[in-house]
Amino acid sequence: MKRWLKEPLLHFILIGAALFALFYTVADPEEIADNRIVISDADIERMMTLFERKMQRLPTQQELNGLVEAQIREEILYREALAMGLDRDDTIVRRRMAQKVEFMFNDLVDAAEPGEQELERYRVDNADRFTESARTSFLHVYLNADRRGEQVEIDAQQLLQALKQESDAIDPAVAGDSFMFGYAFDDQSEEQLARMFGREFSRSLSGLAAGSWHGPVASGYGLHLVYIKDRTEAWLPPLAEIRDSVLYEVLADRRKQANQAFFETLRERYEVVVERAQQISMADTGSR
Repeated sequence: MKRWLKEPLLHFILIGAALFALFYTVADPEEIADNRIVISDADIERMMTLFERKMQRLPTQQELNGLVEAQIREEILYREALAMGLDRDDTIVRRRMAQKVEFMFNDLVDAAEPGEQELERYRVDNADRFTESARTSFLHVYLNADRRGEQVEIDAQQLLQALKQESDAIDPAVAGDSFMFGYAFDDQSEEQLARMFGREFSRSLSGLAAGSWHGPVASGYGLHLVYIKDRTEAWLPPLAEIRDSVLYEVLADRRKQANQAFFETLRERYEVVVERAQQISMADTGSR
């Protein structure tokens, strides 16, 4: 008997029993009144479906019994935790429950899918979101400013004249200096050109006429003589081609606006007191 009294496991059991006895002494009876747990057919179907998705097969009877028992265990512990108020001071639990309210409201917002007229109006009103960038196809001859030094501008002008006079007879790959990314670029957007050559180079190309050599055009690498083969101007695709993208944006905007309106309605039910408002304001602005 004395040996049992020294066992740590017994100590934990006694401490746990004391805590639960204290809880049931002070807890609100209404909080612990519901002691009925129902595992419905829908619950079991859900367990089986989740198991099948993960394991690529249906559970055995033994595995299903284990899933049901795990669900019962989780529900019992969850109810006890709520009854003991363990959720009240847990930041993660509070944040997760707040998110679930938003998710539920978002489901209601998404339930009514916008019609074609609303989508088309949104596409036009927000054309900047859906406009396809202008695209350019070009050849270039590269001149390495570091290697050529002060001579690079003179070399560029001389080579430009030669290209204009005999463009078909000159190979851009051998006319100038070696360039690691090649000499022909097809169907490049302004964003792609900016990432490759820099923003100023991309802007310079947008103003050059197709069908002739231009330059020199500067980039972070040096100077370039450029032949514009073809250019497609920026354009707004019709709704039929970008319907999924427009629908996604419409629903996202709806959720944002509806959530804000929903929250403002809820906030009217509360009296909000922010203590130490001056210190909070100073902290928000980075002051100390």
